[in-house]
Amino acid sequence: MKKKLTRKELNVYREKLINLKEQFLSQIKEISENTLMKTQKDISGDMSGYSLHMADVASDNYERDFNLGLVSDERSILLEIEEALKMIEDKVYGICKLCEKPIAKSRLNAIPYVKNCKKCQEKQDKQTSA
Repeated sequence: MKKKLTRKELNVYREKLINLKEQFLSQIKEISENTLMKTQKDISGDMSGYSLHMADVASDNYERDFNLGLVSDERSILLEIEEALKMIEDKVYGICKLCEKPIAKSRLNAIPYVKNCKKCQEKQDKQTSA
């Protein structure tokens, strides 16, 4: 039977989560600065006052929308990281939210912000895809 995480293990996971959070914040900031803060002319490199070709505009819009999607995904993960840090504080980190059994350390090492054990996550994924 798997046992609860020790204080030392919890500190290791806390550090992993904090580092991951910093990486995501940095990526969000970089994407925002590189994509979202630029004007259409900046993106295309067009310095003239002439209008842009429709295909260029469409391509630039696609890139901007794609980057917005990345930021949105990264913000979702950031929220999950925050929730995992709160779970460490509340001393429930590493416990499956569905079956309340310990989550395998190998799973926590791979995805430190995971909320469910593999078996419960697979069940949940089947339900949402059905």
